[in-house]
Amino acid sequence: MTLRWVPGWNGLTEPEAVSYVAAVEAADGQELEFGVAKAINDFVLGCKNDGIWDAIKASCILAGARTLNGALVPLVGTAPTNYNFVSDDYNRETGLVGDESTKYLDSNRNNNADPQDSKHIAAYIYSIPAGGPSPIMGVNTVAPGGSWISRNADGTTSSQRANSGVSYSYANAFPISLKLIGVSRPSSASQSHIAAQGIQTNTIASSTPTNEAINVFRAIGGYTNARIPFYSIGENLDLEKLDNRVTRLMNLITYTQTAGLPDLATMDLDAAAYIGGGYRAGGTLS
Repeated sequence: MTLRWVPGWNGLTEPEAVSYVAAVEAADGQELEFGVAKAINDFVLGCKNDGIWDAIKASCILAGARTLNGALVPLVGTAPTNYNFVSDDYNRETGLVGDESTKYLDSNRNNNADPQDSKHIAAYIYSIPAGGPSPIMGVNTVAPGGSWISRNADGTTSSQRANSGVSYSYANAFPISLKLIGVSRPSSASQSHIAAQGIQTNTIASSTPTNEAINVFRAIGGYTNARIPFYSIGENLDLEKLDNRVTRLMNLITYTQTAGLPDLATMDLDAAAYIGGGYRAGGTLS
């Protein structure tokens, strides 16, 4: 076997990660740290190994990039349209924060782009202030066949739909932080839901999907002031596996951004994710 040196090779193995990192760096005007690029590659590879990558049709990692422009580069699908977010709304470690008033992303993926009986929408929540209604993402009208995730007026339960005419109210879904919240439809008869209390599956029939865009930080006539570092839209997938992969991704990004830690190139990824998770939870090494 002949080993060949490839100038400029950055250790990335997944073609999708290579293309994405290059596009982010072009938007940022400078290279990403090795640790951030490696974390993205690890995420793509992990999703493939888990069998969920192909179901992701529109997604942004709203963290890790050096600039807001870089954060809005799509990992999968079409770039979102930015409505009113500015650079100060963006944090490399914790993501993009809404204002509960005017700021949102149009994902540029229509609610009817995925099959009626195979659909997911999900967002990873870094933080969401206490309060009443807070639509996380979804369509902007309340109609049968809509898809959305929203905190209800009571401040603790969620309203979740995936191409259905009935919402599932998930008890004790909020307050929520460092957790995926989402809904996935595997069939015409049921939906799976993930929030603070884990996974639940419920009998809820599907409806013909509405013809309208899916937004992030906005849905069903309202906006959220949550901080969101990741979202995904597409066909049915295992929400628990997606939650695990996104959590690991964010922990590795945190590790890379934490001053004084060894270069990720010298670390086992599992160890780095563990340490990064500790820092995300407010801990330190001593």
